[in-house]
Amino acid sequence: MSAPTARESTLLAGLSRDLAGTVETVGRSVVAIHARRRIPSSGVVWRPGVVVAASHTINRDEDIIVTLASGRSTSVTLAGRDPTTDLAVLRLDDAAVPPVEQSADTELQVGRLVLALGRPGPQLTASLGIVSAVGGEWRTWQGGLVDRFVRLDLAIYDGFSGGALVDAGGRVLGINTSGLSRAMALALPTSTVERVADQLLASGQVTRGYLGLAAQPLQLPDPLRERLGLSGRVGLVIVNLEPDGPAEQAGLMLGDILVALEDRELADASDLLAALGPERVGRPVTLHLVRAGASQTISVTVGERPARRRRQT
Repeated sequence: MSAPTARESTLLAGLSRDLAGTVETVGRSVVAIHARRRIPSSGVVWRPGVVVAASHTINRDEDIIVTLASGRSTSVTLAGRDPTTDLAVLRLDDAAVPPVEQSADTELQVGRLVLALGRPGPQLTASLGIVSAVGGEWRTWQGGLVDRFVRLDLAIYDGFSGGALVDAGGRVLGINTSGLSRAMALALPTSTVERVADQLLASGQVTRGYLGLAAQPLQLPDPLRERLGLSGRVGLVIVNLEPDGPAEQAGLMLGDILVALEDRELADASDLLAALGPERVGRPVTLHLVRAGASQTISVTVGERPARRRRQT
């Protein structure tokens, strides 16, 4: 293998300097968050006096400390969290810490060179890689809406969740998280961070509909489908009901098989979660279901998801 030419060496040296400069510049806005027993996690000064972080790394609501790039530690307050998108917002009294420069979702491209920046302690840490996949909007396993699917081919080290995904020009493309998938490194795009941060700063939570049930997919036997005229091959069988929750109050029972909400077929829990947007809260919806081999419809008034509830739909 031949040695690099002088021109190639110059290009590599220039790229190295540029990346190091980007890390230094953006790193001024990346903080360490002390809100769990393990190593600190990362956060990003998103706006003056506002830090965004990964919700799963914030294990307490009070006595939260952040360490700034200067090495100074200061208290912050939790403005709110949204476990369904794994985002939390903290209020920082020091408005002099510079916020990051954000990039639009349209700048997300497969193959783009990116840096993941974190501060899992007093020192800044960086990881280099590429954007390996970009897709449309999707729902997390808890029902949170994410505007773009962004998969990364780089290392998300311990304490990196909540840190910045940065392009070569020093603009932030999103917030890194390991809390939404154990199998891949993901980032939440700026549009999602902006939308969720606005709601958390305004009310402390993201309003979502809630039925108070847990369900899992069930293959419907062909004879049953044909007899009842069901078009879908899969329904959702109720395996748990929250006591006095909207579903139980409406008369739903364990073992009921949900096949549709209004005119939306339900083949997966994400279908049900997607149908329970904030506009549904307080309004009745019609659930189409199978009980004891017969079709039924039941009207349920959608409640508001309790703030810290995680696994009920």
